[in-house]
Amino acid sequence: MSFQPLGNRVLILREEQTNTTASGIIIPDSAKEKPLEGKVITLGTDATKSGISEGDTVVFQKYSGTEITIDGTEYLIMNTGDILGVMK
Repeated sequence: MSFQPLGNRVLILREEQTNTTASGIIIPDSAKEKPLEGKVITLGTDATKSGISEGDTVVFQKYSGTEITIDGTEYLIMNTGDILGVMK
């Protein structure tokens, strides 16, 4: 299935967190917070004007976006205004 966001929306795949801390403590899934970073999969036509492109790793607000599942994979759809910056 292909998906194309409309307007200034972006489809993002969240980055996975590691299961252990730097000191070696294992973090259970129930204690993990959802990551605030993700990879841009595809953009709407108006989203390209904001300087974001496909493949960029972006940082976004904690409670932003709408979670959807496409072909068994969880994604976020959000407006470009909810993206705080691009990781370089």
